[in-house]
Amino acid sequence: MTDWLVRHFIQDADNTSDHLVRARYGQFAGVVGIVCNVLLCLAKGGIGLLAGSVSIVADAVNNLSDAASNIVSLMGFKLASRPADPEHPYGHGRYEYLAGLVVAALVLAIGINLVGSSVEKILHPTPVEFNGTLVAILLLSIVVKLWMAAFNRTIGRRIDSETLQATAVDSRNDVISTAAVLASAVISHVAGIQLDGFMGTAVGVFIVVSGIGLLRDTVNPLLGQAPSPELVEHIRAKIMSYPGVLGTHDLMVHDYGPGRQFASAHVEMPVEADPMESHDLIDNIEQDFKENDGLIVTLHYDPIVTDDPAVTDMRNWIDQAVKIIDPRITIHDLRTVPGPTHTNVIFDCVRPADLALSEEQLRRRVKQIVADHYPRTVVKVTIDESYVSSAQ
Repeated sequence: MTDWLVRHFIQDADNTSDHLVRARYGQFAGVVGIVCNVLLCLAKGGIGLLAGSVSIVADAVNNLSDAASNIVSLMGFKLASRPADPEHPYGHGRYEYLAGLVVAALVLAIGINLVGSSVEKILHPTPVEFNGTLVAILLLSIVVKLWMAAFNRTIGRRIDSETLQATAVDSRNDVISTAAVLASAVISHVAGIQLDGFMGTAVGVFIVVSGIGLLRDTVNPLLGQAPSPELVEHIRAKIMSYPGVLGTHDLMVHDYGPGRQFASAHVEMPVEADPMESHDLIDNIEQDFKENDGLIVTLHYDPIVTDDPAVTDMRNWIDQAVKIIDPRITIHDLRTVPGPTHTNVIFDCVRPADLALSEEQLRRRVKQIVADHYPRTVVKVTIDESYVSSAQ
């Protein structure tokens, strides 16, 4: 059903990497959500007022706020699709993250409001009228929201949208909320006890917890979270797949919105190779990422001496020795400058972000390890910070 709707209303539906196609996906999902939620709000609001049920009226207000969330999402995709300009050379893709943040905040506000109104109903209970129309409308709402959850989840995964994923979670919450309201209405009618307020409170707490989780998920990209392990491994594997590449390090990934990622890295290549050939190879790697991954990658050439066995042995030994401090520590760009009384050993050391040692403490430890093994050396260490997850 979802695939049919998408292909019927969106041309070039398979080209999800295109920003305009992506925006059409998001806007289409927003329009569908607005229509469904407004209709559900009208139906549940009417029956809730007639039945005197605070939980049903709250559920109707929830649908109205969902429609508002859909409008926010619609605006977010529209703004995110704007092209780059002189003031925003990386585009406007982060508008989508901001839209997701607003949706998450609305979910949290709805949960808090529902808890408040439900507690009031517990303190001042009133009977709830029960009839077949009420049951039918709530069952219809559950079916529609189940479909909307699947609809938004499918499109959200297809275009890798945190906003639509949050909307899908919100629809799932609505299914649970409406099912709980229906169950409380049936139990109250059969057993003659008033569960309306208690059930509303439980549902409200669930929505609050879910809203906090959504806020965390949507704030992380705005704060500059580490790239996914899958993306880091893909970038490293592609770079290392080219003949002549000895290693890669100092990877950085910058996220300016879905489909708008930029990366940079250093690539180690033999210093003995023709520099023009090395430069050409780096250009080819960058072009490969751009054409096949939609990723703008800038690579820096690091020449590595490979025809000096002593330097190679020293590099390999130091790289393993520093792992005594922490297995995640790595070194790169090692070079030596021999002199009549000592040899300068110069290299960079990557410090994991959560390492207990400070930059200066790590530098002293590394220098001591090298100096103990190579007493006729003067060690000069530059500490680099890791910009991918320490687990990677």
